[in-house]
Amino acid sequence: MSTGDPARPDAFDAGGGGLLRQPKAVWATAGASVVAFMGIGLVDPILPSIARGLDATAGQVSLLFTSYFLITAVAMLVTGFVSSRIGGRKTLLLGLALVVVFAGLSGTSGSVGELVGFRAGWGLGNALFVSTALAVIVGAAAGGSAAAILLYESALGLGMACGPLLGALLGDASWRYPFFGTAFLMAVGFLCITAFLKEQPRPARKTGLLDPVKALGHGGLASAAVSAFFYNYTFFTVLAFTPFVLDMSPYRSGAVFFCWGVLLAVFSVIVAPRLQARFGSLKVLGGSLVLLAADVLVLGYGDHTTAVVCTVLSGAAIGVNNTVYTELALGVSDAPRPVASAGYNFVRWFAAAAAPFFAPKIEEWTDVHVPFVVAAVTAVLGALVVLVRRTALTTEAEEHRPQHAQEDGVAVFAG
Repeated sequence: MSTGDPARPDAFDAGGGGLLRQPKAVWATAGASVVAFMGIGLVDPILPSIARGLDATAGQVSLLFTSYFLITAVAMLVTGFVSSRIGGRKTLLLGLALVVVFAGLSGTSGSVGELVGFRAGWGLGNALFVSTALAVIVGAAAGGSAAAILLYESALGLGMACGPLLGALLGDASWRYPFFGTAFLMAVGFLCITAFLKEQPRPARKTGLLDPVKALGHGGLASAAVSAFFYNYTFFTVLAFTPFVLDMSPYRSGAVFFCWGVLLAVFSVIVAPRLQARFGSLKVLGGSLVLLAADVLVLGYGDHTTAVVCTVLSGAAIGVNNTVYTELALGVSDAPRPVASAGYNFVRWFAAAAAPFFAPKIEEWTDVHVPFVVAAVTAVLGALVVLVRRTALTTEAEEHRPQHAQEDGVAVFAG
C-alpha cells in the first residue's frame, strides 16, 4: 500500500449519496448522538462557576472529566457484551435512561464529591449509548455505510460544538441548568428512539468480556491505541484545563469552545478525508499531531489573546486526528470490528481520564505553563508511535479484514 493507508474494506465503500434521505430511526439515533457528544464539552464553560458554587478547587472540579472517562474506559469492556445479548435498541435505551437519571442528579449536587460521582454514572450511560449508536445507524441507514458513517461523524462534530454553547447559555443563570437541560434533551431522544427505532439484528457470535483485551494482541491495533492514548492526553488537557487558564465568563468561554467545536467538525468531516486522499492517512496523522503539539505549546506560553486563538485553532488538528484514528481503528485489526474498537477505546479513554486530573496537579507543583509542555510532549509521542510503528499500522488489515466485512458490518467507535 503505497499511500501508507490502512486497507478500506468494500463494506465501507458500498452505497453513495443519500446522506439526507434517511429513515426516521436514523435521524432519531443521530439526534440523540448529538446530545450525547454535547455532554462531553457541556461543563467546559461552567467549570469556574461550578468551582465557585461548590467551593471547590480547579483540581477537584476537573475530576468531573476524570470520573466520566474512567468509567467510560472500563465500560468499553462491557458494551459489546451487553449489546450482543440484549440487542442494539435496548442497549441504546438503557444508556439513554442512565444519562437522563445521572445528568438530572448532577444538577442537584450539593458537593463536588456528589457531582463527580453522578458524572461517573453519566459516563456509564454515555458509553453504552455512544458505543452502540454507530452500529445502529449503519444498520438502519439508507445509502450505504459511507453515508451512515459521515452522518455519525457530523453528529459528533455538531455535539462537540454545541455542548459548550448550551453550557454557556444555560450556565450563565446557574451552573445547575446545563445538567437539567441535558437530562431533558436525552429524555426526548429516549422517546424518539422508542417510537422510531426497531430492534436491530444481533451479531452471530456473542462478545465475551475479555475479547476487547485479546484483540489488542494485534500489533497494528495496539499501536493505534497507544498513539491515541498519548493524543487523548493532549486533547483533554485542552478541553478540561484550558477553561481555568482562560478564566472567562460562561458566555465568552462558551463562544471560544463553540468556535473550537465548529473547526473540529469541519476538519473532521470535510478537510481530513481530502488530506488523506492526497497525502495518506499516516502522514496526515503524524503532521497533525506535530502541529497540535506546537499549538498547545504556544497556548501555554502566549498572552490571553494568543491562548484564545490557539484554543480555537486546536479544534482543526483535533478534528483531523479524530477522523484518521477512527479509520485506523476500523481498518487495521483482524478482530471483529466492534471487539477491536472496544479494545482500542478501552486504552485511549484512560488518557482522557488522566489529563484532567494531572494537569491541575502539575500546575500546583510547577506553574501554569508546564501542563501545556507535557501536553505538547504527549502529542509528539503519539506522532513518534505512528512513525515507528507505521508498518504495523498498514499491514495485515487487507488479508484479514474481508472475512469480517459482512460479519460485523461496522465498528463501535465512541467519538
